[in-house]
Amino acid sequence: MTHVHVAGLTKAFGDRTVLDGVDFDVAPGEFVSVIGPSGSGKSTIFNMIAGLDTPDAGVVEAPKSAYMPQKDLLFPWRTVLDNTTLGLEIAGTNKKEARARARELFPVFGLDGYEKARPSEMSGGMRQRAALLRTVVQGREVLLLDEPFGALDSLTRTSMQEWLQNVWLDYRWTVLMITHDIREAVYLSDRVIVLSDKPARVRRQVEVPLPRPRRLDVVTTPEFARVESELMEVLISRSY
Repeated sequence: MTHVHVAGLTKAFGDRTVLDGVDFDVAPGEFVSVIGPSGSGKSTIFNMIAGLDTPDAGVVEAPKSAYMPQKDLLFPWRTVLDNTTLGLEIAGTNKKEARARARELFPVFGLDGYEKARPSEMSGGMRQRAALLRTVVQGREVLLLDEPFGALDSLTRTSMQEWLQNVWLDYRWTVLMITHDIREAVYLSDRVIVLSDKPARVRRQVEVPLPRPRRLDVVTTPEFARVESELMEVLISRSY
Protein backbone atom coordinates (compact mmCIF):
# COMPACT_ATOMS: atom_id res chain seq x y z
CA MET A 1 0.00 0.00 0.00
CA THR A 2 1.32 3.43 -0.95
CA HIS A 3 0.53 6.66 0.87
CA VAL A 4 2.62 9.04 -1.24
CA HIS A 5 3.38 8.32 -4.89
CA VAL A 6 5.76 10.49 -6.91
CA ALA A 7 6.56 9.50 -10.48
CA GLY A 8 8.43 11.28 -13.27
CA LEU A 9 8.30 14.57 -11.39
CA THR A 10 9.77 17.36 -13.49
CA LYS A 11 9.94 21.06 -12.70
CA ALA A 12 11.71 24.06 -14.22
CA PHE A 13 11.86 27.69 -13.23
CA GLY A 14 12.43 29.66 -16.40
CA ASP A 15 15.25 27.94 -18.30
CA ARG A 16 16.57 26.23 -15.16
CA THR A 17 15.43 22.62 -14.68
CA VAL A 18 15.29 21.76 -10.98
CA LEU A 19 13.67 18.30 -11.03
CA ASP A 20 14.26 15.80 -13.81
CA GLY A 21 12.09 12.72 -13.35
CA VAL A 22 11.95 12.15 -9.58
CA ASP A 23 10.36 8.83 -8.53
CA PHE A 24 9.62 7.42 -5.06
CA ASP A 25 6.84 6.00 -2.90
CA VAL A 26 6.15 6.25 0.82
CA ALA A 27 4.09 3.65 2.69
CA PRO A 28 1.59 4.51 5.44
CA GLY A 29 3.34 4.98 8.78
CA GLU A 30 6.80 5.09 7.19
CA PHE A 31 9.44 7.64 8.23
CA VAL A 32 11.45 8.66 5.16
CA SER A 33 14.19 11.27 4.96
CA VAL A 34 15.24 13.13 1.81
CA ILE A 35 18.84 14.26 1.55
CA GLY A 36 20.83 15.85 -1.25
CA PRO A 37 23.02 18.82 -2.16
CA SER A 38 21.82 22.30 -1.27
CA GLY A 39 19.52 23.65 -3.98
CA SER A 40 18.74 20.22 -5.39
CA GLY A 41 14.98 20.73 -5.25
CA LYS A 42 14.01 19.05 -1.98
CA SER A 43 11.70 21.85 -0.86
CA THR A 44 10.26 22.06 -4.39
CA ILE A 45 9.21 18.41 -4.11
CA PHE A 46 7.58 19.11 -0.74
CA ASN A 47 5.74 22.12 -2.15
CA MET A 48 4.21 19.91 -4.82
CA ILE A 49 3.25 17.15 -2.38
CA ALA A 50 1.61 19.80 -0.21
CA GLY A 51 -0.24 21.23 -3.20
CA LEU A 52 1.54 24.58 -3.05
CA ASP A 53 3.02 24.19 -6.53
CA THR A 54 2.37 22.09 -9.63
CA PRO A 55 4.82 19.97 -11.64
CA ASP A 56 5.57 20.58 -15.30
CA ALA A 57 5.31 16.83 -15.84
CA GLY A 58 4.87 13.73 -13.75
CA VAL A 59 2.51 12.57 -11.05
CA VAL A 60 2.09 13.42 -7.36
CA GLU A 61 -0.48 11.38 -5.47
CA ALA A 62 -0.83 12.06 -1.75
CA PRO A 63 -3.52 12.75 0.83
CA LYS A 64 -3.74 16.20 2.36
CA SER A 65 -0.45 16.97 4.06
CA ALA A 66 0.64 19.19 6.94
CA TYR A 67 3.83 21.12 6.19
CA MET A 68 6.31 22.29 8.84
CA PRO A 69 8.86 24.73 7.34
CA GLN A 70 12.44 25.25 8.52
CA LYS A 71 11.62 28.17 10.83
CA ASP A 72 9.03 27.83 13.58
CA LEU A 73 7.16 30.96 12.33
CA LEU A 74 5.43 31.42 15.69
CA PHE A 75 3.72 34.80 16.00
CA PRO A 76 5.30 36.69 18.93
CA TRP A 77 2.02 38.42 19.86
CA ARG A 78 0.06 35.16 20.23
CA THR A 79 0.30 32.75 23.15
CA VAL A 80 1.79 29.35 22.49
CA LEU A 81 -1.69 27.80 22.60
CA ASP A 82 -3.04 30.29 20.08
CA ASN A 83 -0.03 29.72 17.84
CA THR A 84 -0.70 25.98 17.78
CA THR A 85 -4.33 26.48 16.78
CA LEU A 86 -3.57 28.75 13.83
CA GLY A 87 -3.79 26.07 11.14
CA LEU A 88 -7.10 24.81 12.49
CA GLU A 89 -8.54 28.31 12.63
CA ILE A 90 -7.51 29.01 9.04
CA ALA A 91 -9.22 25.75 8.03
CA GLY A 92 -12.45 26.99 9.61
CA THR A 93 -12.43 25.35 13.05
CA ASN A 94 -13.90 27.62 15.69
CA LYS A 95 -11.44 28.90 18.29
CA LYS A 96 -12.90 27.01 21.24
CA GLU A 97 -12.72 23.64 19.50
CA ALA A 98 -9.27 24.40 18.07
CA ARG A 99 -7.94 25.24 21.53
CA ALA A 100 -9.41 22.08 23.01
CA ARG A 101 -7.83 19.90 20.33
CA ALA A 102 -4.42 21.56 20.66
CA ARG A 103 -4.49 21.57 24.47
CA GLU A 104 -4.86 17.76 24.51
CA LEU A 105 -1.46 17.44 22.84
CA PHE A 106 0.48 19.79 25.12
CA PRO A 107 1.52 17.01 27.57
CA VAL A 108 2.56 14.76 24.66
CA PHE A 109 4.78 17.51 23.26
CA GLY A 110 6.33 18.44 26.60
CA LEU A 111 4.59 21.82 26.64
CA ASP A 112 2.16 21.32 29.51
CA GLY A 113 1.95 24.55 31.51
CA TYR A 114 3.15 26.75 28.65
CA GLU A 115 -0.22 27.35 27.04
CA LYS A 116 -0.24 31.04 28.01
CA ALA A 117 3.47 31.66 27.40
CA ARG A 118 4.78 33.76 24.54
CA PRO A 119 7.28 32.30 22.06
CA SER A 120 9.99 34.65 23.39
CA GLU A 121 9.73 32.92 26.78
CA MET A 122 10.61 29.50 25.36
CA SER A 123 13.80 27.74 24.32
CA GLY A 124 14.51 26.88 20.69
CA GLY A 125 13.63 23.24 21.27
CA MET A 126 10.31 24.10 22.87
CA ARG A 127 9.46 26.46 20.03
CA GLN A 128 10.09 23.64 17.54
CA ARG A 129 7.84 21.35 19.57
CA ALA A 130 5.13 23.99 19.43
CA ALA A 131 5.59 24.31 15.66
CA LEU A 132 5.34 20.54 15.26
CA LEU A 133 2.25 20.44 17.47
CA ARG A 134 0.68 23.11 15.24
CA THR A 135 1.44 20.83 12.28
CA VAL A 136 0.20 17.59 13.86
CA VAL A 137 -3.02 18.94 15.36
CA GLN A 138 -4.41 19.54 11.87
CA GLY A 139 -4.97 15.79 11.67
CA ARG A 140 -3.46 15.33 8.23
CA GLU A 141 -2.30 11.88 7.14
CA VAL A 142 1.16 12.98 5.98
CA LEU A 143 3.65 15.25 7.76
CA LEU A 144 6.21 17.13 5.68
CA LEU A 145 9.10 18.31 7.87
CA ASP A 146 11.57 20.65 6.17
CA GLU A 147 14.76 20.60 8.28
CA PRO A 148 12.79 20.86 11.53
CA PHE A 149 15.89 20.94 13.74
CA GLY A 150 18.34 22.71 11.44
CA ALA A 151 18.49 25.90 13.50
CA LEU A 152 19.09 24.19 16.85
CA ASP A 153 22.40 23.71 18.65
CA SER A 154 23.90 20.22 18.63
CA LEU A 155 22.80 19.18 22.13
CA THR A 156 19.23 20.43 21.69
CA ARG A 157 19.06 18.86 18.26
CA THR A 158 20.06 15.46 19.60
CA SER A 159 17.45 15.71 22.34
CA MET A 160 14.77 16.67 19.82
CA GLN A 161 15.69 13.78 17.53
CA GLU A 162 15.23 11.32 20.38
CA TRP A 163 11.95 12.97 21.38
CA LEU A 164 10.59 12.94 17.81
CA GLN A 165 11.39 9.26 17.40
CA ASN A 166 9.54 8.39 20.62
CA VAL A 167 6.45 10.44 19.72
CA TRP A 168 6.42 9.01 16.19
CA LEU A 169 6.56 5.48 17.59
CA ASP A 170 3.39 6.24 19.56
CA TYR A 171 1.46 7.87 16.70
CA ARG A 172 3.01 6.33 13.56
CA TRP A 173 2.43 9.31 11.33
CA THR A 174 3.58 9.04 7.72
CA VAL A 175 6.60 11.38 7.71
CA LEU A 176 8.74 12.83 4.95
CA MET A 177 11.64 14.87 6.32
CA ILE A 178 14.25 16.99 4.59
CA THR A 179 17.60 17.12 6.34
CA HIS A 180 21.22 17.92 5.54
CA ASP A 181 22.37 15.85 8.52
CA ILE A 182 23.15 12.29 7.41
CA ARG A 183 23.36 11.03 10.99
CA GLU A 184 19.94 12.51 11.74
CA ALA A 185 18.52 10.83 8.65
CA VAL A 186 19.88 7.41 9.65
CA TYR A 187 18.82 7.72 13.29
CA LEU A 188 15.21 8.71 12.54
CA SER A 189 14.36 7.02 9.26
CA ASP A 190 13.14 3.71 7.94
CA ARG A 191 14.52 4.70 4.54
CA VAL A 192 16.61 7.54 3.12
CA ILE A 193 16.13 8.96 -0.39
CA VAL A 194 19.26 10.51 -1.88
CA LEU A 195 18.83 13.15 -4.58
CA SER A 196 21.44 14.16 -7.12
CA ASP A 197 22.47 17.76 -7.71
CA LYS A 198 20.07 19.69 -9.92
CA PRO A 199 18.48 18.82 -12.16
CA ALA A 200 17.58 16.38 -9.39
CA ARG A 201 16.65 12.76 -9.69
CA VAL A 202 16.76 9.94 -7.15
CA ARG A 203 20.24 8.48 -7.02
CA ARG A 204 19.55 5.81 -4.42
CA GLN A 205 17.08 4.74 -1.77
CA VAL A 206 18.76 3.24 1.28
CA GLU A 207 16.93 1.11 3.83
CA VAL A 208 17.87 1.62 7.49
CA PRO A 209 17.71 -1.89 9.05
CA LEU A 210 18.09 -0.74 12.65
CA PRO A 211 15.57 -2.01 15.23
CA ARG A 212 13.31 0.42 17.07
CA PRO A 213 13.20 2.07 19.48
CA ARG A 214 16.71 3.35 18.77
CA ARG A 215 18.85 4.48 21.66
CA LEU A 216 21.17 7.43 21.14
CA ASP A 217 24.20 5.14 21.37
CA VAL A 218 23.05 3.31 18.22
CA VAL A 219 25.23 5.82 16.34
CA THR A 220 28.30 3.94 17.61
CA THR A 221 27.26 0.57 16.16
CA PRO A 222 28.83 -0.97 13.04
CA GLU A 223 25.45 -1.21 11.25
CA PHE A 224 24.75 2.49 11.79
CA ALA A 225 28.21 3.34 10.51
CA ARG A 226 27.67 1.15 7.43
CA VAL A 227 24.46 2.95 6.44
CA GLU A 228 25.98 6.36 7.17
CA SER A 229 29.03 5.49 5.06
CA GLU A 230 26.88 4.31 2.14
CA LEU A 231 24.89 7.55 2.14
CA MET A 232 28.03 9.66 2.31
CA GLU A 233 29.57 7.73 -0.57
CA VAL A 234 26.47 8.30 -2.73
CA LEU A 235 26.39 12.01 -1.92
CA ILE A 236 30.03 12.69 -2.76
CA SER A 237 30.23 10.40 -5.78
CA ARG A 238 30.18 12.15 -9.16
CA SER A 239 29.27 9.04 -11.12
CA TYR A 240 25.54 8.54 -11.67
